[in-house]
Amino acid sequence: QVQLVESGGGLVQPGGSLRLSCAASGRIFSIGVMGWYRQAPGKQRELVTTITSLGNTNYADSVKGRFTISRDNAKNTVYLQMNSLKPEDTGVYYCKMRSAGFDYWGQGTQVTVSS
Repeated sequence: QVQLVESGGGLVQPGGSLRLSCAASGRIFSIGVMGWYRQAPGKQRELVTTITSLGNTNYADSVKGRFTISRDNAKNTVYLQMNSLKPEDTGVYYCKMRSAGFDYWGQGTQVTVSS
């Protein structure tokens, strides 16, 4: 079984920055795509960004130029650097990893952007 533990969420003012981390533990085989999703109140969960094992990245248009995803394969960890945060970035952020054909999700971390 694989467990994902996220950290780094919180309350930040518009224009501020946060860095999220998601570390995997347990019976881990090779991890493929890693990604971050978010869910705003009353809305469906949406894709924010993904990164492949080779480091190829993909971003939602709404976060391009502001968010950066990275990964440390030795630590089985994925990061999300969020800059120039906006109120519309508020939501619960979830990490997801694919390993041995299964998708694993973190428990979610709250990000609130408000003055």
